[in-house]
Amino acid sequence: MLVGATPEPGAALAAEEAGLAAGYRLQPLLHDLVSTILAPTSALSGADGQIRSSGVQGLFHADARALSLATLLVDGHEPEAIAYLPVGPGHDRFVSLARRLGDPHPDPTVRVERIRRVTPYGMNERVEIVSTASADVTATVTVELAGDFAPIEVVKSGGDTEPVPAAVEGPGTLVWRSGRSRVIVTGTGARAETGQPGDPGAPDGPRDPAAQGETAARGETAARLTWPVTVPPRGRVTLRWEVAVTDPEAVVVSPPRPVEWGGPRVAAADRRLERLLDRSLDDLRSLRLAEPAAPADTFLGAGVPWFLTLFGRDSIWAARMLLPLGTDLAAGTLRVLARRQGVRTDPGSGEAPGKIMHELRRHEFTVEGNGLRLPATYYGTIDATPLWICLLHDAWRWGMPEGEVAPLLPHLEAALGWLGEHADPDGDGFVEYIDTSSRGLANQGWKDSGDAVRFRDGRQADAPIALAEVQGYAYQAATGAAALLDAFGRPGAARWREHAAALAERFRERFWVEGPAGRYPALALDAAKRPVDSLTSNIGHLLGTGLLSPGEEDAVAGLLASPAMAAGFGLRTMSADDGGFSPLSYHCGSIWAHDTAIVLAGLARAGFGAQAAGLAEGLLAAGEAFGYRLPELYGGDAREDVGRPLPYPAACRPQAWSAAAAVTILHAAVGLYPDVPEGRVMLRPLAGAPLGAVSAHGLRVAGHEVGVEVDAAGRAAVTGLPPSLRVEDLARTAP
Repeated sequence: MLVGATPEPGAALAAEEAGLAAGYRLQPLLHDLVSTILAPTSALSGADGQIRSSGVQGLFHADARALSLATLLVDGHEPEAIAYLPVGPGHDRFVSLARRLGDPHPDPTVRVERIRRVTPYGMNERVEIVSTASADVTATVTVELAGDFAPIEVVKSGGDTEPVPAAVEGPGTLVWRSGRSRVIVTGTGARAETGQPGDPGAPDGPRDPAAQGETAARGETAARLTWPVTVPPRGRVTLRWEVAVTDPEAVVVSPPRPVEWGGPRVAAADRRLERLLDRSLDDLRSLRLAEPAAPADTFLGAGVPWFLTLFGRDSIWAARMLLPLGTDLAAGTLRVLARRQGVRTDPGSGEAPGKIMHELRRHEFTVEGNGLRLPATYYGTIDATPLWICLLHDAWRWGMPEGEVAPLLPHLEAALGWLGEHADPDGDGFVEYIDTSSRGLANQGWKDSGDAVRFRDGRQADAPIALAEVQGYAYQAATGAAALLDAFGRPGAARWREHAAALAERFRERFWVEGPAGRYPALALDAAKRPVDSLTSNIGHLLGTGLLSPGEEDAVAGLLASPAMAAGFGLRTMSADDGGFSPLSYHCGSIWAHDTAIVLAGLARAGFGAQAAGLAEGLLAAGEAFGYRLPELYGGDAREDVGRPLPYPAACRPQAWSAAAAVTILHAAVGLYPDVPEGRVMLRPLAGAPLGAVSAHGLRVAGHEVGVEVDAAGRAAVTGLPPSLRVEDLARTAP
């Protein structure tokens, strides 16, 4: 169907029914759900706090669902929701009304507050029944529960899992078991029961038919906690219940150490930046993870619900974007990935000597219907290895202690070995990928959906694929590695500088194409070495890598700021003028917060302040529209067409690198660029302060707390630097 075409009435429904009849499963939507998270546990519910037996709702631990149902009933009816209030990491509040109770007049007199706290290994809720009625209010409060231990990949593919029956084991205690995993639910002062209402031993009485159908949606065996309550006039009753999850096979745990970064103290003329940063830092705190065997090394899980685990690319980018807040997270991420660095050649997993992994699961990750079968430790990524090198280099520049850098140098040399020996299988001088297993990811850059690499006319490119931005990462990795090798007295620096220079020349000869808007780098080279000539956000990742000349950066910056790319709430992944564009395509027209942030960071450092500010304003507007929790991605519609960004309905939220985008906006605004080994700090705020005056205190350089003040005219001052660092003011007018 052509983009923008209108289907015949009933065509979409007929197509959906035909797909379901043929066994096609629809991925659950989650744009309207609330995620309460303290990794590795997360609760996904409606905005009313109810966890219903549908879609992706549930209480998850790591990559398995612990509870698939947790609905609250008052006298057999669901309370009517009026508000959802985020409180902090792992802490939300849901407010509802019980209008069938209390005084018989229009004003509600009985309120139900559900205060939810997710912990790393479970969840607890405090239920407050608050009455302003003139007489006692008597009712029965019930929490209906079910569990299925469904793997996240089954949930993601719209599949079903057989329910697991609960057992009553003690006063107010229900237990679900599957293998070595166990879920224990305890209600203080509650009666615990199993079976459907009307079964022997189960309570009878009025019950909301809609709620009664919840367990039928998945065919689950119901269990419940029940409390009889009497609320005095103008009084309240508090009920408590909690979930404890034992999951010895999970491959991720909660870090025992405090958060690796402090809370920067920020004041901004555009208050949206403060609000976005506050919420984003809360989300980043909630996404912290570690491995069971090395709990001291923290990394960020990619996102909730699909990717709450170690992802090479995502975890690296998030740590890189958070460097202005300190190097501890980067150090932990580097060490975790170094321990799993490839040591052998395995086409099935994509492993190769020196390669950095893509993702980690407890078992094979199989998505029904598309042939995707990824081993538990999967290496199908073309960019994680050069990005690992870039993170090590950047963390060193920000002041990561030499005692932490030095042990990683053998891993750096192994990664360079992969870059020199395995990253270019056909020897044409470019880093490229192809899935030889036939069951892994067909595309292995950050745009890893099957249709992500398209020509300008919409045709899909054939692998092997050499992506434009990956050549930039490889160039930056080679030059950064050379600097590290020199600084630590290790051989090979000259080779990698020569490698980078030769790559830049080849890129200039082969990637640049002519389009309707001028010359620009192609998205990729295909199997026949033809430039894939679509105009995409990928080329923005080249800014700041050193691969482009100043004139080439100027051309790229101009195209990225054009209406075809930047008319939405950020940077579109593909130009609206290209044949493959669709505003709700995963990678061909949508907007990704981290992608926009990476590009605006490159624009800002290169001196393109106006273009960077335009993208930053788009992210701030999107943040405001999404309650200051930026999703993984959202629609690429033009602002004039929609007024506010449309959600991509299956996007993760929170997502680590989307949340980290808030730190990138702040960093670009204040323009602090340290080079600790060289004893200097470069100061380049956005020219003219297009985001208004900004002050940020609590940034960290070489372990010292640093403050930067930028006034409304763009003049900047920095405080708190160690005496060994000198400031170089690089403020200039944007090209």
